Amino acid sequence: MPQTIFYARVSTADQSLDHQVTQAEAAGFQIDRVVSDHGVSGVSTTLAERSEGKRLFDILRKGDTLVVRWVDRLGRNYADVTDTIRQFLRQGVTIKTVINGLTFDGTPSDPMQEAVRDALIAFMAATAQAQAEATKEAQRAGIEAAKAKPDRYRGGKPTYDRATMKAVQEQLAAGATVSATARATGLTRQTVIRIRNKPEDAEAALVRWGM
Repeated sequence: MPQTIFYARVSTADQSLDHQVTQAEAAGFQIDRVVSDHGVSGVSTTLAERSEGKRLFDILRKGDTLVVRWVDRLGRNYADVTDTIRQFLRQGVTIKTVINGLTFDGTPSDPMQEAVRDALIAFMAATAQAQAEATKEAQRAGIEAAKAKPDRYRGGKPTYDRATMKAVQEQLAAGATVSATARATGLTRQTVIRIRNKPEDAEAALVRWGM
């Protein structure tokens, strides 16, 4: 009998498996099984290298559905993510994302649909890698900016934590609007815009407050 399997990658202590599962269920997914990896990077480890992620290659069968919050949960390396998704599709597995509700079907009805599907997969994988690189650079710049100011000049305490800032960046990278991202994260539009436009300043504020 076909299964719906939810895969989550929780890379830091700021992230939560329960939150990812709850978000998926709130989006209408009926999950039969949860597979998750904790404390692993999507940049430095491929899905097949993770203790639980590699089990997906044995668990998933034709007709199953793999649900992920977004493609960056599978990884943040372009080649790995595109190869992995296409392998699952060839097996007859359908892949769905919680953010934006995208569906990747392994059996498109014509070559044009297949080309559009593959182009979207490539774009999303490239976006995941680019976001990881931009986040790393923003963190570096934010730390340097925080060091340049004494603690007494640290400003007001951020209304977001690191996990919320990451959620904002993921939502925006997936194509969500500022308003939709604000509603999903509980932040104001102005805060979302500041995180989007000046991620290094948002990171510096977290560092200065030890968050």
